[in-house]
Amino acid sequence: MMGFFSFVQDRWSLLSFQGYQHVSMVLQSLLLATLIALVIAILTYSSPLASRLAESTTALGLTLPSFALFGLLIAFIPSGVTLTIVALTFYGTLPILRNAIVGFRGVDRGLVESARGMGMNRLTTLLRLQLPLAWPVIFTGIRVSAQMLMGIGAIAALASGPGLGSFIFSGLSRLGGANATNSAVAGVLGVVLLAIVLDVVPNVVGRLTTSRGIRV
Repeated sequence: MMGFFSFVQDRWSLLSFQGYQHVSMVLQSLLLATLIALVIAILTYSSPLASRLAESTTALGLTLPSFALFGLLIAFIPSGVTLTIVALTFYGTLPILRNAIVGFRGVDRGLVESARGMGMNRLTTLLRLQLPLAWPVIFTGIRVSAQMLMGIGAIAALASGPGLGSFIFSGLSRLGGANATNSAVAGVLGVVLLAIVLDVVPNVVGRLTTSRGIRV
């Protein structure tokens, strides 16, 4: 145990920097995924055929192994950072899109028609009524996506991507060697701790961005 703490202390600057990179790539991908998912959900939720197609796509996308996707993308995207953002954005979009469609569908059509009858145009109705009412469901998808991306982000090290995955795979590739186990454990614990933080913070953000009248 003391050897592990000494390992972490000796490499704290590198661990903290790669932890920052890990969080940064997850947040960037999460932001892009949220924007993409919202646009697709807005365009498809009112059409049964389009929404079913979108939901089926999310289900199929989640079955695609992340190792396989990273391996395929390496052939087309040489930059490890760009490849990582593309892959994480893809996976991050899936749960958010599914929840966004469910959220928009759950808004009472009577409220929408009343808003339109009061003179609100489609954009105003969307921004001031539908999006706030659907937001709790959408935000749940964002939280799920954030946790999922923290884990998938560790695999980015296989494609020369940033983050704590380099400690994990460096240790696994040298099992039996000096500090191999410490390296892998440090990487795994770093990802777990960051995932916990990234779960607590959205709870606060979710409450602050949800209208008081619809908070549970």
